[in-house]
Amino acid sequence: MPAPDALLLISTHCPHCPAMLTALAELVKQGTVGRLEAVNLEQHPEVGQALGVRSVPWLRIGRIELAGVHAKAELAEWAAKADSETGMADYFHMLLKEGQLPKAQAMIESAPALLAAVLPIIGNVDASLNVRLGAGVLLENFAGSDTLRALLPRLGELSQHEDARVRADACHYLGLSGDAAARPWLDARLTDEDADVREIAAESLQNISG
Repeated sequence: MPAPDALLLISTHCPHCPAMLTALAELVKQGTVGRLEAVNLEQHPEVGQALGVRSVPWLRIGRIELAGVHAKAELAEWAAKADSETGMADYFHMLLKEGQLPKAQAMIESAPALLAAVLPIIGNVDASLNVRLGAGVLLENFAGSDTLRALLPRLGELSQHEDARVRADACHYLGLSGDAAARPWLDARLTDEDADVREIAAESLQNISG
């Protein structure tokens, strides 16, 4: 996988921008970042306006957008996973944790294949309730869609997770697919040891009846 390109927005009077610029330049030298474009918003305010950026430094690595100051090690970590599902899952987790659900929604709506990166959050038992709820909203937006149906095998795997909350959530999303192919996984959960999982599996089966 080629190294991701980076776009850095700076301004002349920003005290933190030089450090970001230096760190990213070093990552280009190391090959962690493929190409770096730096834009001074005082000279090209239209770039910031087009991206909706109001403060600097602001960085985009691959699809990932980061506002504010970040250390070189953190930038290298994001660059290494910027174009991977793991990286996008971590990025969506960060957005949901920061209450930026609309931003995550907009990204997935413009590139529906990114919905797959929400699944690791569903399977993350350490994710906070707010993050899990946000991930649920992202998936529910695609109820009945081919995008969600494409994730059935992976949702089926999650429906067998050792944690009952994950199994219950997976059953709910299997039902939202509206696809009869979800039946075997849901049937298997009708005898689950957890009452909530059994109940949600039964409800989800009703959603795909017919």
